[in-house]
Amino acid sequence: MSEIRLERIVKTFKDVRAVDDVSLTVAQGEFMVLLGPSGCGKTTLLRSIAGLEDIDAGRVVIGGRDVTELPPRARRVAMVFQSYAVFPHMSVFENIAFGLRMSKVEKTTLTRRVRSAAELLHIEALLDRYPSQVSGGQRQRIAVARAIAMEPDVLLMDEPLSNLDALLRLEMRAELKRLLNEIGSTTVYVTHDQVEAMSMGDRIAVMRAGRILQLGDPLTIYQTPVDRFVGGFIGSPPMNFLPATVRDGGDGLRAEVQDAGSLRLDGTAAWLTGRIGQAVTMGVRAEDIDVVEDGGADGVLRGRILVVEPLGSHDLLTVRLGESRLKVATRPGIALRADDPVVLRPQVERLVWLDPESDRALERPASAA
Repeated sequence: MSEIRLERIVKTFKDVRAVDDVSLTVAQGEFMVLLGPSGCGKTTLLRSIAGLEDIDAGRVVIGGRDVTELPPRARRVAMVFQSYAVFPHMSVFENIAFGLRMSKVEKTTLTRRVRSAAELLHIEALLDRYPSQVSGGQRQRIAVARAIAMEPDVLLMDEPLSNLDALLRLEMRAELKRLLNEIGSTTVYVTHDQVEAMSMGDRIAVMRAGRILQLGDPLTIYQTPVDRFVGGFIGSPPMNFLPATVRDGGDGLRAEVQDAGSLRLDGTAAWLTGRIGQAVTMGVRAEDIDVVEDGGADGVLRGRILVVEPLGSHDLLTVRLGESRLKVATRPGIALRADDPVVLRPQVERLVWLDPESDRALERPASAA
């Protein structure tokens, strides 16, 4: 059993609360991602699990055992750091075997576990080489193999792919996901890269200023962020946010965007009736906005294109809409140029509605869920 349970963890550095009353449960075999910008507390929380930081308050429970006061070596965890942390004077075999030798593992078992870990990472042909004779991506695999060989209850990974170039990161993301599915380790993975988080994690904990803002599966967090920060941090491009006012249009509810038009709100947004006359913030993803023919269409937004970016799989438009700018993803090859007028119809059922004062998502009444 290797469930991780964090109970109200607090860690302070001088006057800064790096981790501020965080509680989190990671199920056995789960791949949990801690995601957030630099300085949000994600690495400090990871190091608290490992025992590399002494926490000021709270408990760390691993596999049903309270390990809060135990040193790292007694916690049955392995950690992979951002830097490769390989020993240049040791062969690849000896690098992978290092932790096992420190634990005085019997020689036959040591050899078997080193070779097994190397095979999982596809570096079995490199065991006699030295780190200077292998690539950066292979060095990172050595670091992961060293952790895997320890057969830990918990695997902790601190931005292990951030030093790799884009192509290697793409390859290693897929390799790591395959590997961790195969060995079934309980994994906590720290990253500031939302693409890594979305593609790899079973669940994501989005952190800011030492707290977890939202916890959930990648698709839920992407589609229904709890606030403007999460919506703007997750996604490439990030979610668009438009100021709007809820109106009774006579023919139904509308969201009026100043100097751009008004959207008809169908039944999925009927619960906004209680906010008629009030300001709201409308969140919409770039891919959830359709470019339509004008023809005097009603219930659309009209703007002007500032930039067209051809990206191969799609074109990305930057559009001025009243006083706002937003990103719109379209199929490639649409004959649109900078300074062209454009008519947009966001998919109403995919919109996110936020309070403009608190920047938090509005709560949909239970009767409208």
